[in-house]
Amino acid sequence: MRKIGLIGGMSWYSTRTYYEHINRGVQAKAGKQASAPLLIESLDFTDLVRLSTDDDWKRAGGVLADSAKRLEAAGATALLIGTNAMHKVYDAVAGAVSVPVLHIAEAVGQRMAASAVKKAALLGARNVMVETFYRQKLIAHDIELLPPEMAFVDTLDRIIYDELIIGKATRQSERELKTIITNLEQDGAQAIVLGCTELEMVVDVDANVLPIYDCTRIHSDAAVDWIMGG
Repeated sequence: MRKIGLIGGMSWYSTRTYYEHINRGVQAKAGKQASAPLLIESLDFTDLVRLSTDDDWKRAGGVLADSAKRLEAAGATALLIGTNAMHKVYDAVAGAVSVPVLHIAEAVGQRMAASAVKKAALLGARNVMVETFYRQKLIAHDIELLPPEMAFVDTLDRIIYDELIIGKATRQSERELKTIITNLEQDGAQAIVLGCTELEMVVDVDANVLPIYDCTRIHSDAAVDWIMGG
């Protein structure tokens, strides 16, 4: 099995989810006694949350690039950025190392294209929903994305940053997500992309009115494939 590195801590709740999904996937393929050869660097999220200015993002790119270098030096043969929003600095991270950095939206786009999804809605933090760095990866797989509705953007951003990243999952937030997803179905979405690694805390991925493409699970599956040599 090949060793993989995870840049985590953004938030640590999602890093915990990655660890579980990756290890369960390796166990399913390699046997009940197996566990994933996995390096994790858990960054302090304090200075990386709610970035807004170009200088903020440039600094964040440097922080993640340095983390990637350390993981490569420690023996990682490929890397994951364990958060959707930080894929805004993917190019800075990928350019800092010689090993592959598995892009979360590329993995999701491939999975959706294989299922012939043509029209979907993307849910996540504000920059994931309204900027192009994530959306264009899905569009490149001939997936039409519904335009972001700003009322939904505001609601999701609040739930993610005020609740989920500190481990708080409320029934009220579950109800709000169900309402959003129902409205998106009425708007023509064939599927929902959970473009936030913590959203599975308030969305039932396996029992919903629409197919749910959970980025964390799909990204973890890509990691398992790499570890197993696929």
